[in-house]
Amino acid sequence: MQGRTCRVEPLDVAAHAADLYAAFRGAPDTRSWTYLFGELPDTEAAYRDQLATFATGPDPLFHAVLDAGTGRALGVASYLRIDPGNGAIEVGHIHFGPALARTPAATEAMALMMARAFDELGYRRYEWKCDSLNAPSRAAALRYGFCFEGIFRNALVVKGRSRDTAWFSVTDAEWPRLRAAFAAWLSPENFDRSGVQRRGLAEIRAGSA
Repeated sequence: MQGRTCRVEPLDVAAHAADLYAAFRGAPDTRSWTYLFGELPDTEAAYRDQLATFATGPDPLFHAVLDAGTGRALGVASYLRIDPGNGAIEVGHIHFGPALARTPAATEAMALMMARAFDELGYRRYEWKCDSLNAPSRAAALRYGFCFEGIFRNALVVKGRSRDTAWFSVTDAEWPRLRAAFAAWLSPENFDRSGVQRRGLAEIRAGSA
């Protein structure tokens, strides 16, 4: 999945592990791991083993997000709960290093993955789920145009703590409007010379309602 600012490709441990480990080690702290199922390993070799253990199967189907200019992997995301019979698929295990988080490339990566699910693969429901306490993830889902569906209480036990899960979704009927909004937001004309957005994604969606 090739965009203007990023490329999203199937995760290859041999090709991507070193870049990803460097990206995550470059964070000032480990708070981005708080709601993930694992922790940041102490060494690159251990991280490589971690990826090989849980990130190389068909579901979840992990992808690396690469900077379009440098080709370096800066984050990961996956398709999971892949259910072609019912036309439902989830995006999750999203973890972006500081060089990718909150950048146009991060938004473009999510737009590319959503576009592939709807436009290329014909899914009719696209899901996002997160820990109910994960305020940044919940805010991101709403910014991307997902609809909040509710809280599943006592859904999981993660790192010894009971987790309530917040559910969000986009349907195929909603996708054309979101697709147009992503395209408008990602357009170079939407950013000034300093790279600051002229209109926010939610603002663009509201204007097209």
